[in-house]
Amino acid sequence: GTAGYTIVPVVGFWVTGFSRWVWPILETFHFIGLILIVAAVGVLNLRLLGILKQLPVAPLHRLVPWGIVGFGINVITGALFFVSMPYFYVFNLNVHLKMLAVTLAGANLLVFYCTSAFRAWADLGSGEDAPPFAKVIAASSMFLWLAVIVLGRYLPFTEEYLR
Repeated sequence: GTAGYTIVPVVGFWVTGFSRWVWPILETFHFIGLILIVAAVGVLNLRLLGILKQLPVAPLHRLVPWGIVGFGINVITGALFFVSMPYFYVFNLNVHLKMLAVTLAGANLLVFYCTSAFRAWADLGSGEDAPPFAKVIAASSMFLWLAVIVLGRYLPFTEEYLR
């Protein structure tokens, strides 16, 4: 029905016009969500790349649910940002590139968990080297999440060109 057409402007006003504190609070939660993602996925990727080779993989894998929580936080806060300034986000190339990087990072994670790469590294003990395919997936994950961070950080600089 029409309920969606009336709620979006209300939420958009709540985010941008209700209080000057709403946007910074949402930004803070968005940043916390990203920290959870990068911490969980990043430590695991560093281990697979051989940087934290003294750590066994299994305990690091237990951090992944925290990354999922962070992703959920970012989906919610990102949706609130979008409905508050839809034209800024729809017509912004940086947003499209950031969403592409997020999508590719998600696909990368699915490839990792749905192939033999996951089984090959899941039982790596302290000092053991990850298989080459796992290293490729880990390196691409690190690159994609860095791209998400950089592109997200550049969004405020493009705001004045889209008004």
